[in-house]
Amino acid sequence: MALLLSHPSNATPMSNDPSVRLDRWLFAARFFKTRHLASEAARRNHVVVNQQRAKPGKRVFIGDRVSIRKGLLTYEIEIIGLSEKR
Repeated sequence: MALLLSHPSNATPMSNDPSVRLDRWLFAARFFKTRHLASEAARRNHVVVNQQRAKPGKRVFIGDRVSIRKGLLTYEIEIIGLSEKR
């Protein structure tokens, strides 16, 4: 199955495309209670963006696919909106 991604990891997105830091988006989307926990999850490779491990400061865009592992659960998500605030 082929995935059509809006911003492959090897492409540089245009500067006018909206983006948010991964850790801020995870916190704002309420996957983690604190931004620190979101950052720790990314550092420990529990978060994957577009099938690649991601650091907390990675910029995410609408259309990116995110996999979040929390305990025994794994969330497979496609970003449809961006926010830095809850």
